Amino acid sequence: MKTNFNVPVKVNRSTKPDGTIVSVKGTDLGGKGIVIIAGPCAVENREQLFATARSVCKSGARILRGGAFKPRSSPYNFQGLGEEGLKLLKEISMETGQAVVTEVMDTRQIDLVSEYTDILQIGSRNMQNYPLLKEAGKSRKPVLLKRGMMATIEEFLLAAEYILDQGNYHVILCERGIRTFETSTRNTLDLSAVPMLKQLSHLPVIVDPSHGTGLRWMVPSMAKAAIAAGADGLIMEVHYDPEKALCDGQQSLSPDEFGILMADLRKIASAIGREIL
Repeated sequence: MKTNFNVPVKVNRSTKPDGTIVSVKGTDLGGKGIVIIAGPCAVENREQLFATARSVCKSGARILRGGAFKPRSSPYNFQGLGEEGLKLLKEISMETGQAVVTEVMDTRQIDLVSEYTDILQIGSRNMQNYPLLKEAGKSRKPVLLKRGMMATIEEFLLAAEYILDQGNYHVILCERGIRTFETSTRNTLDLSAVPMLKQLSHLPVIVDPSHGTGLRWMVPSMAKAAIAAGADGLIMEVHYDPEKALCDGQQSLSPDEFGILMADLRKIASAIGREIL
């Protein structure tokens, strides 16, 4: 396929035409099945995390998300519980059997976060933090790499190449919206990136409709559209009481809303010959 740039060697689909499957605690990302990742934006306390995790697990989320370290635009906003949050994530994952993904913001955090969780998330703000990408590559832990808010597809794939170049091929690409001149949504969710990334790269591709829109009522529509576009999974924010959330409550689904959406997603997946794991 022709593009206006050269696709990096290691992420290039030509090196692995059948695609890469990233396996995490018995869950495969990149195969026929579609994987749902859900949980709160940030781990706030034990009650909040455990109630939310149990509800999303019951509805079918195979992987739990939750931020222990939170990069915030304002230094005065809630920054997460740190290691205490990691311990809570580990505890609830042992109860539910879910794998856990959480964000790592600094090379010095990789060993600590790896001790408690199953997938390292590198967020939008750190997509071009090259020392962090290299260290994540050396860790051999699966990495969920989010597209930078102003990154092109080429820059996104080059960031992934940094991780693969260190020998870690367990990388999941995540489209989470890009910054445009549009102000009605938090970001502009670029669903055209899904088929493009799957055409150019052998890595699994998931979509984050929560950050992609920033609006709770838009998440179900964009989640369904992402599945129809060929995404291998979704990562969504769910909070047991969104109105009281310390972080991104306006884009977080309630457990009931998430349960309804999961039923709809199963229909969409079936219509395109796939299934929600």
